[in-house]
Amino acid sequence: METKDMMMTSMLTMDKGENGGERDKGREEVKGEEQEEAQRENGRLVLADGVADRGPKNVTSGSSQQVSNGFTTSTPQSPREGPGTAAGAASGPLGGTGSTVPLGGLRTLVVQQTSLERPRETWSKKMDFLLSVIGYAVDLGNVWRFPYICYQNGGGAFLLPYLLMAVFGGVPLFYMELALGQFHRSGCISIWKHICPIFKGIGFAICIIALYIAFYYNTIMAWALYYLLSSFRPTLPWTTCSNSWNTANCHRYMSSDHNVSWSNSSTSPAEEFYTRQVLQVHLSPGLHQLGSVSWQLALCLLFIFTIVYFSIWKGVKTSGKVVWVTATFPYLVLLILLIRGATLPGAWRGVEFYLKPDWEKLLSTTVWIDAAAQIFFSLGPGFGVLLAFASYNPFHNNCYKDALVTSSVNCLTSFLSGFVIFTVLGYMAEMRHQSVDAVAKDAGPSLLFIIYAEAIANMPAATFFAIIFFLMIIMLGLDSTFAGLEGVITAMLDEFPHILAKRREWFVFGLVCVCYLGALSTLTYGGAFVVKLFEEYATGPAVITVVLLEVIAVSWFYGTNRFCNDIQVMLGFYPGCFWRVCWVAICPCFLLFIIISFLAFPPEVRLFNYHYPPWTTALGYCIGVSSFICVPAYMVYHLLNAKGTFKQRLLKSITPEPSSDNHRDYIVTNAI
Repeated sequence: METKDMMMTSMLTMDKGENGGERDKGREEVKGEEQEEAQRENGRLVLADGVADRGPKNVTSGSSQQVSNGFTTSTPQSPREGPGTAAGAASGPLGGTGSTVPLGGLRTLVVQQTSLERPRETWSKKMDFLLSVIGYAVDLGNVWRFPYICYQNGGGAFLLPYLLMAVFGGVPLFYMELALGQFHRSGCISIWKHICPIFKGIGFAICIIALYIAFYYNTIMAWALYYLLSSFRPTLPWTTCSNSWNTANCHRYMSSDHNVSWSNSSTSPAEEFYTRQVLQVHLSPGLHQLGSVSWQLALCLLFIFTIVYFSIWKGVKTSGKVVWVTATFPYLVLLILLIRGATLPGAWRGVEFYLKPDWEKLLSTTVWIDAAAQIFFSLGPGFGVLLAFASYNPFHNNCYKDALVTSSVNCLTSFLSGFVIFTVLGYMAEMRHQSVDAVAKDAGPSLLFIIYAEAIANMPAATFFAIIFFLMIIMLGLDSTFAGLEGVITAMLDEFPHILAKRREWFVFGLVCVCYLGALSTLTYGGAFVVKLFEEYATGPAVITVVLLEVIAVSWFYGTNRFCNDIQVMLGFYPGCFWRVCWVAICPCFLLFIIISFLAFPPEVRLFNYHYPPWTTALGYCIGVSSFICVPAYMVYHLLNAKGTFKQRLLKSITPEPSSDNHRDYIVTNAI
């Protein structure tokens, strides 16, 4: 059994008695610096008369009140409580002993409980946290998804619904998760006992969704690694039609080949390299027959997961250092590619196509659906990552400012990526004597691995640009993988600390192995079809539904007032009316709008020339429900295992528990 020691400090509030005044004054001067450091470490400064310098005023009034994270304050019940009673009050709830209070003066006793348990890990620097959050939010979707959706939904006109959805939906959710994680200092599973215990299944659902993402997301990085290794050649392999994988329809269409005519049946060397050499989808007829595992991609993915393991196995102390490279290098490459793209002939055509507003499209519901979905998946609330990252922050860290900064950087990066992509698309349209719309028909990974790869092959110093571009793709993906797995690791370590706390390295190793084995189906000849299926069904609808329940649990069950009081305790100010309205009403409507839109207009899933048959839609929904089912299943389990009548069980299941394990408690007592 671990033991707990009690550290007693006293602060003078009135003139001291004749015998004890000088002695107490000297003790205060000697211990003042030590007390201040201990109190700062615990994230709370305690002043005379039991008033915390940061927190709601009602925390310290009344006979005995408790802040929702377990901080306790108490005041004497009657003037008859003398020093012995004060000491007893101090020692009773905590099991410690009080100090003797000299008679003749009113003084305040502050009893601080400390634990010999290993303290929670924290970020080495504030920038480690910021770069980790930015690296998580800025991922591959910022580079390929946003530019495509922007031009498809009215160009510059799309920025209006995008910004509105960000301000009223995305950023409030982002801020809420950072505040929850920082206040309760718990992962996405154990945090629910401090918010609304019956919703604990949300945490398990989030972990399953994170595993599904790891099954397919890292495969895209394996493709990029294959391209990167193939780039270390004088002639890039996707520039010629004389390779073993090429067909008769392959036409080498370089900027110098003015005599080559481009038709609708023509395929570029880059397209055939991607589909026939890297993916080898021509060897699989569809999802019903995936074929063998590509050993080249299997080795590439093994290398990716090896990097991931040694980056996160020790915790945020190591991953916080890695993101200094993986989160900053993509911005350097984007800047280089932007400058290079702006100097290419026809670049202005791409920029015009990207930003030219089509205001009539704003009347279409699809534009608003795409804007809501894009900002949600770009910022990434609901995946447990923001909760995990924020839980390693100091208690008084300004997470409000962090939320605004990181979400703004994310949106600006998406906007910048559009210029990087469309300057090159304009260049490709100029080369082929086609419209930009015809060139930009491919969305998703094909936009990067076919169109952009071919454009790079036409540039001077093509090998250099290919190397830095695919390095950027890998690093954009690594950041998000670090974050996604850290969310799972933090959740499991906080939920089962006695089993896993001292075995983190082995647990991370097992988790990485599970992710690798789960990704094997995406490495087959038909693996690209599996990636598309997971992307459309396994994660999107499930995580949006989970976040909807999360917002309802925090705003309606835990209570917006209580949540805002928690923020005031941390940051020293009460959230404004805008944030409270967003959390209570706008964010739930925002998420419900996306869910209903998805159900009303299910996406038509198609990849290359393969149309997904109806049974794959049922399979996709089953994969999505397999994670969400944890929420109602845990509700039933929790109610069945609780004691008392059904009403008592229900009341207990929605009553938050104090998080005394994560914070040290203070009992402030006025003694005469």
